[in-house]
Amino acid sequence: MLYVKALKEKEGNQQAQEILNNVKAKIGMVPNIYAAMANSPSALKALLNFRETLGKGSLSAKEIEVIALAAAEENECEYCLCAHSAIGKSVGLSEEQIKEIRSNKSKDTKISALSELTREIVKTKGNPAKAKLDLFFKAGYSPEALIDLIAFIALNIYTNYFNHIFETDIDFPKVGKA
Repeated sequence: MLYVKALKEKEGNQQAQEILNNVKAKIGMVPNIYAAMANSPSALKALLNFRETLGKGSLSAKEIEVIALAAAEENECEYCLCAHSAIGKSVGLSEEQIKEIRSNKSKDTKISALSELTREIVKTKGNPAKAKLDLFFKAGYSPEALIDLIAFIALNIYTNYFNHIFETDIDFPKVGKA
């Protein structure tokens, strides 16, 4: 049973349509997650603003996608795995790197530390082992990066849970198991 439907063009209130039109103008499409989330324009606007603001922080576009992939894998969110595999490629992650991140076997020390800490934070509900934090800092990350990581995890948990509950139709190329 679907609890919300993805809004189509001209559906929803004016605020929802403005947000969706802006998304389409920026990225050339309206992903189904945004079309469904537009049933609450405030929630969609908050998500987009949070993501845009965090994107100006200490983490690169590739690192942001590492976090998204690791969180989606840990939360078993098929929609986000598909979306962030595609987005990851668009920001320079190779197919091999995406597979390594998803299987938690990255050969890159920095990516590995980021991916492992992301998974640890998600798995332990915010109570990571000190050793994982130590590896993160040893890999060259700063306290600012840790704060940004936590914020991105919160954002990704929101989208992962949204997709689970609302069974969002996947509109990105499908990916298999890691």
